Amino acid sequence: MNVCPPCARLPLLLALLAAGAASACKPVAPPPASGAAEAKAGRHPLTGRVVSVLKDRASLLVDHDEIPGYMPRMTMEFLVGPGDLALAREGAALRATLVEESPGRFRLEGVWWTDATAESAVKRAASELREDTTIRGRSAYREVGENLPDFALYNQKSEVVDAGRWRGKQIMLNFIFTRCPVATMCPASTARMMETQAKARESGVKNLELVSITLDPEYDTPGVLREYAEARGIDTSNFSFLTGPEGAIKDLFKQFGILTEMKGGVLSHTLATLLIDEQGKIVWRADGSGWTAEEFVSRMKR
Repeated sequence: MNVCPPCARLPLLLALLAAGAASACKPVAPPPASGAAEAKAGRHPLTGRVVSVLKDRASLLVDHDEIPGYMPRMTMEFLVGPGDLALAREGAALRATLVEESPGRFRLEGVWWTDATAESAVKRAASELREDTTIRGRSAYREVGENLPDFALYNQKSEVVDAGRWRGKQIMLNFIFTRCPVATMCPASTARMMETQAKARESGVKNLELVSITLDPEYDTPGVLREYAEARGIDTSNFSFLTGPEGAIKDLFKQFGILTEMKGGVLSHTLATLLIDEQGKIVWRADGSGWTAEEFVSRMKR
């Protein structure tokens, strides 16, 4: 097995990033502003609870808290994306960004469904991952032969998923983000994951889970990830798209050797796809986008 040692792999990844082998992935839309700039642009943080899901109107009726300096507490209707509409439930608490599109027309973006138990589990796991990354220091990067780190994130159903959930199964894991417009990067990676899913099934691999972790957790909420999967007709019965706290995502970057850099609204990043066995051990890694579905299926246990 041809594996680069830690001392060789980091310069290689840095070279890839500098040379552009890691794409310059420009978001389709700029990320939300913050503070005074956000308010000036007609964007305001909002918290509240769903009163009714109005599917025929692609909107939610929300009892929202006061937005200081802008709007008192009231119940009003907000447009939402199809992913958020599918996840919405009466009585569910949420936090989001209110966007005033035009006078009397309001939309919710960046919707996170808030649940104290779920948030506590994700926060605890993020804290433990941070401690593990700090203790490992320069050895944070996990080589082939090492175990998958423990983590807990939200999937496209807004469920908390921890790494231990897949113990006893093989895992194929990569990193993408939904706004990546470069065809040879994230879109190609997702297409190859889908191809591998189909070929593995045809080859009799029954214990496979595919996992894509977002590179852009600020934008890629559970609803956005759900919309991304549904728009591509992805079979999510064994394919999870994960997001969560930015700190936890960045620690996973370090532990999996993913390099990212943001310059002027352009996200550059390296690509890596990993195969993890039933005991949680990393058994194969393909850097870049040149791997094939057959290459991974041939290494999977049937």
